[in-house]
Amino acid sequence: MVGRTSGGRVVRGQVYRSAEFSGLQDDDATSFAALGIRSVYDLRTEGERAAQANVVPDGVEYVIVDVLSDHSGAGPAQLPQILSDPKAAAEMLGGGKAVKIFEDSYREFLYLPSAMAGFRRFFTAIAQQEHRPALFHCTTGKDRTGWAAASLLMLLGVDDDDVLADYLLTNEELLPSLQPTIDQFASIGGDPELLQPVLGVRTEYLDAARDEMTNRYGTIDGYFSDGLRLDTATIDRLRSSLVETA
Repeated sequence: MVGRTSGGRVVRGQVYRSAEFSGLQDDDATSFAALGIRSVYDLRTEGERAAQANVVPDGVEYVIVDVLSDHSGAGPAQLPQILSDPKAAAEMLGGGKAVKIFEDSYREFLYLPSAMAGFRRFFTAIAQQEHRPALFHCTTGKDRTGWAAASLLMLLGVDDDDVLADYLLTNEELLPSLQPTIDQFASIGGDPELLQPVLGVRTEYLDAARDEMTNRYGTIDGYFSDGLRLDTATIDRLRSSLVETA
C-alpha cells in the first residue's frame, strides 16, 4: 500500500493486500518469503476458505477475520456460485441489480457486527510491529480488502482523490488476470457483461461505504474510534508507524 499525506507518505513494505493464494507454488513461495510477511489476515467466509484454502508458508501467523460471517450471502462472498451458474447469475445480476448488490454490501461493511469485529481485530493487530509486515486479503482482493485498504489510507491522511485512485487500480491490475474466468463463464452460456460490475470495482461502491461512514460516524476518525472502538493509543500507533516524512 502506498500514498502521500499532507506531511509525508505511507511507509512501504509494511502492509500488503492481495487476492486468495490457494495456488501458491514454489516460485511464489520464494517471492512471498522475500517480503518478510509475519502475519496473514483472511477476510473470507468459511465457505470461501473451504473452496480455496490458502497455502500459508511455515512460520507465518494465519488469522481468520471473517467480516461477512453475519451475511455470508452478500455479493462479495458469492462469486464462486455466480461464476458457475449463468442462469442464476442473470437472475441475480441482470437489470442493474449487480451494482445495487455491491453498493449494499459496501454499506454493510460499516455496521454488520461481524464486519465491525473483524476490521477492529485486523486494525488492532497491524498497529503492533510484531505483526508486520502483514498481508490481508479476501477472494479477489477488491471489496472487503478494498474497503480495509481505503479506510486505512483515509485514516493515515491520504487525500480522498488518491484513495479513490488507489481503489480503482483493481480495474487495471486485477481485471486482466481474470479474463480466463470471464471466458470460462461465457463458454458455459453466461453473458460476460454481467461480470463487469462483479469482478471490477466502481466509484459508486466506495462512495456507498463513505456515505454510510459519514451518516453513522461523521468522519474517518469517528469510524475508527466510535465504530470499530479502537482506542486513541492504537489509532496513534497506526499513524505513527505507517506514515513517514516525505
